Amino acid sequence: MSDRPLTWGAIALLLALPAASSAQAPSSNAPPAGRNLRIAAAADLQPLLPPLLSEFQQQTGIHADASYQASATLATQIIDGAPFDLFLAADLSFPQRVIDAGRAEQDKPLPYARGTLVLWMRNDSGMTNLSLDALRGAEVRAIAIANPEHAPYGRAAQAALQNLNLLDPLRPKLVIAENIAQAAQYADSGNAQVGFISLTSALTPRLRADGHFIRVPNEDYPPILQGAIVIRGSAGAAAAHRFLEFLEQPATQQTLAVEGLQPVR
Repeated sequence: MSDRPLTWGAIALLLALPAASSAQAPSSNAPPAGRNLRIAAAADLQPLLPPLLSEFQQQTGIHADASYQASATLATQIIDGAPFDLFLAADLSFPQRVIDAGRAEQDKPLPYARGTLVLWMRNDSGMTNLSLDALRGAEVRAIAIANPEHAPYGRAAQAALQNLNLLDPLRPKLVIAENIAQAAQYADSGNAQVGFISLTSALTPRLRADGHFIRVPNEDYPPILQGAIVIRGSAGAAAAHRFLEFLEQPATQQTLAVEGLQPVR
């Protein structure tokens, strides 16, 4: 080995070698910056949104993940700083709360679909007739409904019962779920004999096989206009706008209609 002293350049090179060797290359599976989308999605979208997200990724190369909860819960999380890029709510009031808090790019929610409220019953519930009037009968002991304070479909169900003068008589039978997906789970599991749920839930293969439903007349509850907003300052804001454009495509609107959400335009 040479006894010649190391130069400062050689020393710097040797000091840099461990850091260089320990550095890891970025994962090839991670999406590039700006090619990822985080969606706060109302619970009624859970049955139909995943295939749409896959189609969106095929068209744009943007990977999207969705978190499904009651619209009120998601609105609170966004206002508190949760790192979402897009809010797809089940009504207009909860995204408006986010707007009023200064957390949205828009000054009003963009309606993207209209929801439908149905009354669903298991085929083996023991009830001989599925109707709103039949809910008064002694054979009906438990009725699932999403929490009206947190879930727009729960609010719609409460309004329908109120308009039909059924709310007070049926109040002791109501089983309150956190969101519309949980209301469907209560009814399907037998924890409730019937449930006020979204058409999107009622049209899923499982609930089609397990039971049947009737639509609650539209005139008995306020329109369930579902609204979207882009979160102000989010990293994926551009991707969020791309997804809103995707929702407006005729093919996407047709898919939404087949799965239980009617177009608003």
